[in-house]
Amino acid sequence: MDTYKPSTTHVIFDCDGLLLDTESIYSKVYTELCGKYGHTFNWDIKAKMMGTAEVDSTKLLIDYFNLPLSVEEVISLTHQGYVKYFPEAKLLPGAEKLVRHLHSQGVPIAVATGSSEKKYDLKITHHKELFSLFSHVVFASDDPEVRQGKPCPDVFTVCAKRFPSPLPASPSNVLVFEDASNGVEAAVAAGMPCVLVPDVNLDITKVKDKAAEVLKSLEDFVPEKYGLPAYALAKDYT
Repeated sequence: MDTYKPSTTHVIFDCDGLLLDTESIYSKVYTELCGKYGHTFNWDIKAKMMGTAEVDSTKLLIDYFNLPLSVEEVISLTHQGYVKYFPEAKLLPGAEKLVRHLHSQGVPIAVATGSSEKKYDLKITHHKELFSLFSHVVFASDDPEVRQGKPCPDVFTVCAKRFPSPLPASPSNVLVFEDASNGVEAAVAAGMPCVLVPDVNLDITKVKDKAAEVLKSLEDFVPEKYGLPAYALAKDYT
C-alpha cells in the first residue's frame, strides 16, 4: 500500500515480536510442550497463533496437533515456561529509540497486545521504565471490552478510545505497528494504517499490500514520512 496520507496524531504498538523479542520464547515453550507429545512446533501453526488472544491461540495449537489436553491444561503448562523465560526478553532493534522519541515529542503512544497482563508483566521485568512511557496498555486476553482478539479490530478500537483527551479525530489518524499478519488484518479492520515489521520467516503474501509499509526493522522507520516529528540528529535515545 502506497497511498497513505501523513496525518498521524496517535500511535499504537503491538508488543510481542515488535518491541520485545518474545516470539523466540513462545517458540521455545511451545516446542518443549509439543515435543512431549511427539509433535514438532512449526511456522505454519506459529503464524496462525501470532497476535491472537491466549485462549484463541491455545485452541489453535490443540486443534492443529490434536493434543490430548484442555485449554486450561495447556495454559497452565506453558505458563511454567513463561515464568522461567519471559523475564529474559530483550528489546528489539529500534524499539527504544522510537518509543522514547515519540514520547519526548508529545505524541500519544499506547500498547495493544494479544497477551494477558500477567504475561506482559513478566516480559517487561527489565524494561519497566521504558514501558511506563505508554499512556495505557490494552490486553486482548484479559480486557472485557475486547470481545474478539486479532484479526478482529476490537483491541485497536478499544485502545484508541482510551487515549487521553484529545482523542484521535479518526481511526486513520492512528498509526499501528505490528509484526504479525493477524495484527495487520486487525488494524485494517479498525480503519488504521499499519506498519508491518515481520519476522523473516513469516509469509506476508496475503497482507503486504494491506500494510502502509513493510520494514525489516523499527530502525528503518522514518517518522516524518507519516507526519510525525523527525528524529533529532544530535540526540541519542538509546
